[in-house]
Amino acid sequence: MKLFEYIERINLLHKLIKERRTGCPDKFAQKLGVSTIRLYQLIEELKIMQVPICYSKKDKTYYYQFDYEIAAQLTFRPIDAKELAEINAGYRIQPYGFNKIFKL
Repeated sequence: MKLFEYIERINLLHKLIKERRTGCPDKFAQKLGVSTIRLYQLIEELKIMQVPICYSKKDKTYYYQFDYEIAAQLTFRPIDAKELAEINAGYRIQPYGFNKIFKL
């Protein structure tokens, strides 16, 4: 699934940048399983979100200007009735009411 691949890719990108083990852009793209152009797009998207990514020509690696953390994850778990009420501000759509609301 594309969403899971994207999250894994962002986590790997972060790990390699944090450890300064990206290599040149071509190698970095290869490690991530994307084209070099797509790598540049990913980095640009992160920079737009104020992620302090820089490239060292001397060391041939990407790095963070200062300590930075990226944590991308999805969590799947059942929720109980109390949590459901908190999420929906106490409002709960009943299955029979759903059809009436949306005239299905």
